[in-house]
Amino acid sequence: MKKKIVASSKDKEDWIAFTKEMANVNVKEEDLLKKKEKTNITPKLDLHGFSLDEANKAVKKLVNESFSRGYKKILVVTGKGSRSKTYDNPYLSEKLSMLKYSVPDYIKNDENLSPKVSKIVKASFKDGGDGAMYIFIKMNKKFTK
Repeated sequence: MKKKIVASSKDKEDWIAFTKEMANVNVKEEDLLKKKEKTNITPKLDLHGFSLDEANKAVKKLVNESFSRGYKKILVVTGKGSRSKTYDNPYLSEKLSMLKYSVPDYIKNDENLSPKVSKIVKASFKDGGDGAMYIFIKMNKKFTK
């Protein structure tokens, strides 16, 4: 048979004081959910109608912001290039989308962006498929503490 432990009057006072302050105590699961919500955010950038220079500047800004905020991936919609007027320029192929291929090249060749990006892959069908890409951002050291 276990011996019954009786709480002292000091323990009882401490317990009553603690339970009165319960409104200030965060539930651990809520904190974890809030943290998860923040890390599951996927910023989106739609580049339809952007020139090559405008698109590169917008991608650079988004990658830098996402890196500083600790986001894991971003979605960049370039489009497939099916409505572009490449037939006016004989030096451009009608089969290629200019932004679809130039954005990853720009990131890989930029010495400030390249270290912040781990990989670039085609987006899932629901997010744009061939006309979009996911850019996975490396973890910022200030968020690893």
